[in-house]
Amino acid sequence: MKLNELKDNAGARKSRIRVGRGIGSGKGKTAARGQKGQKSRSGVAVKGFEGGQMPLHMRIPKRGFNNPFGKDFAEVNLGMVQKFIDAKKLDAKNDIDHAALKAAGLAKGGKDGVRLLGKGALTTKAKFIVNGASKGALEAVEKAGGSVEILPAPRHDGGQGDKAPKGKGFERAKAEKAEAAEALAKKQAANKAK
Repeated sequence: MKLNELKDNAGARKSRIRVGRGIGSGKGKTAARGQKGQKSRSGVAVKGFEGGQMPLHMRIPKRGFNNPFGKDFAEVNLGMVQKFIDAKKLDAKNDIDHAALKAAGLAKGGKDGVRLLGKGALTTKAKFIVNGASKGALEAVEKAGGSVEILPAPRHDGGQGDKAPKGKGFERAKAEKAEAAEALAKKQAANKAK
């Protein structure tokens, strides 16, 4: 046996049939597509179509929904925080925030920050800087002598803060509102004078 003598078994590789190459080939004229109709055209994929009957994906019941305004928090339980403090993976002397929890490997994901949950026991005094916390978690941290600082929710103005562009319509509406407030104040003052 030599390298140049290696080959497949007979019939292992079969070349595809070239359709539409004349009636003598047996696959000419309609090129094995039958006659006319939607499926004889190119680019047709009738997936899930059941001849007009209600398709299966529409017959089965639907469950749940995706909340477009939902927040993605990395949820961290106090019991796990205590476990990581005991294992010297977290330093309770420093502020425990999203970055510290992520570095320790506790906070996974959390596009909108971290949320503290009260499962487990916390015995170490620590300061937490988080984006949210449950009532039980707040009580447990304060009981251990620590504190929780809740960060404000992020603004949705394209990250430009007060520099976000405001149109002429906004300025006009603001001026009209101020004028209306001034007129109301004058009216109230006049009523009081009577």
